[in-house]
Amino acid sequence: MAASAPQPFVMHGARDAMAGGLAHIKEQVKAIEQAVVENPGLAFDLAKTLVESTCRAVLGERSVAHAATDDLPKLFKSATQNLPFLPATASDAAEVRRSLQQTLAGLGTAIQGICELRNQCGFASHGAGEPRPVMEGVQALLAAEAADAIVGFLHRVHRQDRMSPPPPEPSFDDNGAFNDHVDETFGPLRIFEVEFRASEVLHRMEPETYRIYLAEFNATDAEAAAPAEEEAQA
Repeated sequence: MAASAPQPFVMHGARDAMAGGLAHIKEQVKAIEQAVVENPGLAFDLAKTLVESTCRAVLGERSVAHAATDDLPKLFKSATQNLPFLPATASDAAEVRRSLQQTLAGLGTAIQGICELRNQCGFASHGAGEPRPVMEGVQALLAAEAADAIVGFLHRVHRQDRMSPPPPEPSFDDNGAFNDHVDETFGPLRIFEVEFRASEVLHRMEPETYRIYLAEFNATDAEAAAPAEEEAQA
């Protein structure tokens, strides 16, 4: 029975980073995905390069000084020291912070392993006076998957921290005209002997829907008011 063709390898984390703004790693990602199957030795070189490119991009976008001669472990350490890995709501959770630091230390160990595999088995690493150990696809896949997880995680945290905060919830009490419009349109909601305002139910249960229709109501109201203002100014 003929052996089945190897399944293509896809770097989901790195491709997510590409879609999130790290477009310049595209060729590196494509090259690693191909090298895992066709040239395992080259995958070690590219895995190291990909993580290094990501660290430099993150540090650059956050205006963190780093030198062109900094090696990958130093770049990764600097990146982890300048990224908010804990959400603000858990900033005081000492045990969680300790556990996360242990996980990051494990990623640092993985980084060191990728560098050493690249030096010992890489296709394009420094020259050697004797033959290098020949690695197969399964070892290259380990390095590529580790790099993919690190790149995806670093850039996701970086991107999330730089995103604009969500808009505040619309105030119910400050939108009386819209609330009256909703109440007049849909009437009260009655459950047994208890009666609820339709506008209040909408605001509490579906705040995003409330926000959308409030914006539409305000826009319509503004359009209706515009001709009157023009007539008054004429």
